[in-house]
Amino acid sequence: MPGAPQARPAPAPASDAVLAVSDLRIGFRSEGVLTAAVKGVSFHIDRGETVALVGESGSGKSITALSTVQLLGASAEVQGSVKYAGREMVGASDRTLRDIRGNDISFIFQEPMTSLNPLHTLEKQLSESLALHQGLSGAKARARIIELLTRVGIRDPETRLADYPHQLSGGQRQRVMIAMALANGPDLLIADEPTTALDVTIQAQILALLAELKADEGLSMLFISHDLGIVRRIADRVCVMKDGEIVEQGPVEDIFARPQHPYTRKLLAAEPTGQADPIAPDAPVLVETRDLKVWFPIKRGLLRRVTGHVKAVNGATLSLRAGETLGIVGESGSGKTTLALGIMRLIESDGPILYLGQDIQAWTSGQLRRLRRDMQIVFQDPYGSLSPRMTIEQIITEGLGVHGVEPGRDRRQLVTEIMTEVGLNPQMMHRYPHEFSGGQRQRIAIARAMILRPKVVVLDEPTSALDMTVQVQIVDLLRDLQRKYGLAYLFISHDLRVVRAMAHHIMVMRAGEVVEHGSVAQIFDAPRQDYTRALLRAAFPIHE
Repeated sequence: MPGAPQARPAPAPASDAVLAVSDLRIGFRSEGVLTAAVKGVSFHIDRGETVALVGESGSGKSITALSTVQLLGASAEVQGSVKYAGREMVGASDRTLRDIRGNDISFIFQEPMTSLNPLHTLEKQLSESLALHQGLSGAKARARIIELLTRVGIRDPETRLADYPHQLSGGQRQRVMIAMALANGPDLLIADEPTTALDVTIQAQILALLAELKADEGLSMLFISHDLGIVRRIADRVCVMKDGEIVEQGPVEDIFARPQHPYTRKLLAAEPTGQADPIAPDAPVLVETRDLKVWFPIKRGLLRRVTGHVKAVNGATLSLRAGETLGIVGESGSGKTTLALGIMRLIESDGPILYLGQDIQAWTSGQLRRLRRDMQIVFQDPYGSLSPRMTIEQIITEGLGVHGVEPGRDRRQLVTEIMTEVGLNPQMMHRYPHEFSGGQRQRIAIARAMILRPKVVVLDEPTSALDMTVQVQIVDLLRDLQRKYGLAYLFISHDLRVVRAMAHHIMVMRAGEVVEHGSVAQIFDAPRQDYTRALLRAAFPIHE
C-alpha cells in the first residue's frame, strides 16, 4: 500500500557500504504515460553482506537491481540515489558506468542459456570480459579462464574450453555464468533468481558455491528470489517487496521468526499443503507400462554408424489409475520427461504401453489421433507453449476442431465455462498471451488441455517457474479438477514440496533408471535409496 510504514526501520548503512539505495523511484514512459514500477525504495548492502530482495513477480525486484548500473533502457525515468562505494550511479556518465559494469558490479541471471551466446565457445565468452577490463589475452587469458572454471567446480576445464553452451547441463551453464561474473574480481555480485530453473541437488550446490565464494572472495551480494526457503539459507538481511515498495526489511532470523507485515506472513505461508484425495477402490487402471525403454542411437563417422545408445529410459514399469497422481522426480537428464513422451507415443520406445488395457505401442497415427484427446500435456513454460499470435479463445478452442469435440455446442460458451472453471475472467478471452501474468498463462494452458475432457494429463514442471503464492493456487486448482473429473496425473517435477502435496505415489529416476518407487509416505518418511535421501536433504535442509 502506497505510503505504508515499514514494519521495522531500515538500519543505517555503514560508512563504507558497498551499495546504498535511497528513495529510489523508477517509472517507464509509454505514449506519454508514466507507469510507476519502483516507489521510494531504500536499502543498503554492507561489505561482505548478502541482502535478499524477495517478492512476487512484478514487485520491482529485478528493476531495482538493474538500476544499480542503469541498465533500464531509454523509456525509464529514475529519481533518487543509488551509490556504489560512495559514487552516484543515477545520472553517471556512460564511461563511469562502463567501468563499473562487469568489473565492480557483476550479474548472474536466472536462465544462463539466454545470457550465454549460443554461437561462441566458453573460452571466447570468458575471454571477452578479461580483454575488456583487464587487457588479458592469449595464454594469460586462457590460464585465468581455467582458474575460474576450476573455482566454480567445472571438472576438467581444459577439455571444456571449446564447448558451446548447449553442450553443458543447466547446472554447468550456471557455474559458467558465475565464473564470468567473478572474472574481474567484483565487489558486488547481483544474483537474479540464479537457482529457480535448477534441480534441488544442483540448486543446493550453487547456493553452497555462492556462500563459499562470498566467504573466500569477500564479496557482497544482492540476491533476488521469490523462494523464501532459498533466501533463508543464504541471506543476512531480507527486504520484502510488494508493488514497487519495500514493505518490510530486517535480519533474516527476524523476518522468518517474527514477520510483521501481512504480505510477509502471506509469503511465508505460501507452501503447498494438504495431500491428494484417496483413490477410489474401484478406480480403473488407465495407463500401464512394463519395462519401457527409450534408447537413442549414438551415430559416429561419415557413414553415421550406430556405435551405441543413450539409455534415456531403461526399463520403467508403472501403473496409473483414474484419480491418481504419480509424481516422477529426479535431476535434469534423469529421463522424467522422456518417459512421459514415450508413454504418450510422441517419441519411439520399446515395451508395452497399455491404455485402458489395450497395447497402444503398435497403433497407427490414425488410431493415435483418437488417443490424443484422452491424454493431454501441460508444459513448464506456458509462454513458450502458447502461440503469441492467437487470442486466448483461439488457443483454448484449437483442440476442439482438431478432435471434433462437441460439434453442436457453442464454442464460445465452452470457452466461457472452462475459463471460469480454471479461475480466469471469460471477458479476457480476446486478449493475447503476453497480456497475462505467468500464473494466468499457466491457467490458460490448463484450460486448453481440460476443455477436451481428457482422462490422463501429463504435467511437466507446471509450477517451477511460478511464484510461491501462485504455485499454491495452481496446485489447489489441479487437485480440484482431479477431484471433479477423476483425472489421472503424471506429475513431473524437481520441487519435492509440490510433489508431496500432489502425489499418491512417487517414482524416483536417475540416469534413465527407476531407483525407487513407492507411496508418498514411504518415499518421504522411509526412503530406501541413498539417491532419494540426497534429493530429500537438498530439498529440506535440517534447519528448515
